[in-house]
Amino acid sequence: MEFPHIGKNCCYKSCNKLDFLPMKCDACREVFCSEHFTYTNHNCPASNARDVQVPVCPLCGVPVPGKRGEPPDVGVSAHIDNQCTSDNAKERRKKIFTNKCSYKGCKTKELVPLVCAECSLNYLKLQWLV
Repeated sequence: MEFPHIGKNCCYKSCNKLDFLPMKCDACREVFCSEHFTYTNHNCPASNARDVQVPVCPLCGVPVPGKRGEPPDVGVSAHIDNQCTSDNAKERRKKIFTNKCSYKGCKTKELVPLVCAECSLNYLKLQWLV
């Protein structure tokens, strides 16, 4: 005995199976049986809008969320340069910016030193010497 008023038919073209517990795809909003519910099984045209993967930092293992449409390398690289807590990243940050400005109250560090020829101190803006 069938109950055609209960459940819904699968929207996949070759299936059309009557399913009593149908599932709605959150990307394309079509109804599918349990076999065709996943994005890949029903060739969902809107799967990119919902299927988002978050890369993991290779050094500290923390998930690094990024902007949509941006390559994951950009977000991971920025994370390693600024926030990564691994020992390798901390060492790398220390070595890069070692040239601290000698001007009173300035805490800026730079990659390349600007050493004064007269006093041999490192100043990052030459206008401070005037």
